[in-house]
Amino acid sequence: MLLARDLADDVRSGRLTPLDLVNLCAQAIEEHEQDVHAFAALDLDAARATAQAPGRAETPLAGMPFAVKDILDTRELPTEYNSPIYAGHRPAADAPVVSQGRRGGGVLIGKTVTTEFAFLEPSITRNPRRLSHTPGGSSAGSAAAVAAGMVPFSIGTQTGGSVIRPASYCGVTGYKPTFRILPTVGMKTFSWHLDTIGLFGARVQDVAFAAAGLTGRDLDIGTEVAAPPRIAVIRTVRADQASADAHAALDEAARAAAAAGASVSEIELPAELEAADAIHSTIQDFEGAIAFADEYDRLRHQFSPLLARYLDQAAKVQPDDYDSARRTAKRARQRLGDFFADYDAILTFSAPGTAPEGYGTTGSAIFNRLWTLMGTPTVNVTGLSGANGLPMGVQIVGRFGRDRTALTVAAFLERALQS
Repeated sequence: MLLARDLADDVRSGRLTPLDLVNLCAQAIEEHEQDVHAFAALDLDAARATAQAPGRAETPLAGMPFAVKDILDTRELPTEYNSPIYAGHRPAADAPVVSQGRRGGGVLIGKTVTTEFAFLEPSITRNPRRLSHTPGGSSAGSAAAVAAGMVPFSIGTQTGGSVIRPASYCGVTGYKPTFRILPTVGMKTFSWHLDTIGLFGARVQDVAFAAAGLTGRDLDIGTEVAAPPRIAVIRTVRADQASADAHAALDEAARAAAAAGASVSEIELPAELEAADAIHSTIQDFEGAIAFADEYDRLRHQFSPLLARYLDQAAKVQPDDYDSARRTAKRARQRLGDFFADYDAILTFSAPGTAPEGYGTTGSAIFNRLWTLMGTPTVNVTGLSGANGLPMGVQIVGRFGRDRTALTVAAFLERALQS
């Protein structure tokens, strides 16, 4: 994989140029894209021209190539949401997060494959770790492009588990920031209370570097690692749906953190938070039925059968149930804030297991949706594998708005696992 922060240092020192970085990506794309199918659109010639603009090496992103999930608007590349309804669609403007990448000195090289409207219909993308297995969804292409070394970092989105799960399956670092740190304007909305933009990179420091370059926030942790943190291991009442691989990975991560000096306690999730997990779907369904009202009313026949059936049922959610769900979510967020008075981070499952074999499913978001609803920063930490040799990530969950702490704890765990 391409190490974004190290490559930025190479550019700033003069060992490489931004054009060299684009050519590194182009070489990997030539070698792997025909098997992986990570990209919905590419324009390497435009990227090379952009990379040669003067002064790019001095920018926050140092001319770093990046790719964007095809659920976000781009002016110079088609934005099709993996749906025939939007074939050839060209938005008039970039989504603000894409503009942040350009303004930060990044070089956009292409759009990565999404599942249809970032829902559950599997895409054509394959898992670079084993082509016979799913890369996950809905940010399939964004995770796979990083895993295959075709781009140093990429932008994805998560409404249920669409950053953390594919990151776990593909063996890359996935970072879902605190809700709305990265703007969702210009994203094809599914659920305005849940949709969150996230990042993929090789290591924790790579996604932290990218987040800092995009936002201007103090998130570039470099090689900084947290002082031994206080970590709560939480399996949730859904632990029986985690595979033996997932439990073994969580156990190994907890042991590694403790051996590195962390205070590690296994505890149960407060009842208010467990209750909130069940109402994620109520919020997503109610908002999804409204978000796709125009396409549903005019062009339902162009949806996949899976999405069409889902929206049929989603339209039945009543406003009173939706309002009640939002109140439940608010209580849970308040309770979670109190919980973090005693812990720096939560350690939990990233996914129920390693990437499923075949292409019939993108996997389950059962261990992600609560944290999406809470809006908290989460990081998939790499370095573990299942019995079949495929990657098996673990998830660090931080306090709302404390993204730097979450990233440094994730880096602490990453280093502990390497040791």
